[in-house]
Amino acid sequence: MAVMSDSHDNIWNMRKALAVIKKRNAAIIIHCGDFVAPFMLKELEQAQIPVHGVFGNNDGERHLLTQFSLTTFSHITLHGRMAGEVELDGFKIGFAHEPVIADGLLYRKKYDMVCFGHSHTYTEERIGQTLLLNPGEIMGKDGRPGFALVNIVTGKCEHILI
Repeated sequence: MAVMSDSHDNIWNMRKALAVIKKRNAAIIIHCGDFVAPFMLKELEQAQIPVHGVFGNNDGERHLLTQFSLTTFSHITLHGRMAGEVELDGFKIGFAHEPVIADGLLYRKKYDMVCFGHSHTYTEERIGQTLLLNPGEIMGKDGRPGFALVNIVTGKCEHILI
């Protein structure tokens, strides 16, 4: 599984990330917000695997992002502004853009992993039985761009720099 955030319209870095995701045979992508423009969904759709995402604070075209995810792109599911959840082979994942929302998901003790974005900084820690993960940024504004690959069987994360 791939987890990413804060792509902020950087299609070149998104393409690099998707090449790695395809090569590593990830089954799903979680995007923790700040796609920014609808054309980023077109890039994500090309992975041809399920993509689940939430809106971030910089997603100004939420109407068009939602419209395209519902009508044009068959692999994209947007879960709204606050948070989303998905289960993959019994592994429960909660995700949000804002850290404060992720904290709320974490303390529900319902998820095996909680992901968030916003800070553009890779962080990974265990809180009880839950993996808390910020995959960093695809954009490359505040440092080297990257994302995370997560093995849901072992719970191990790999920070991939692009």
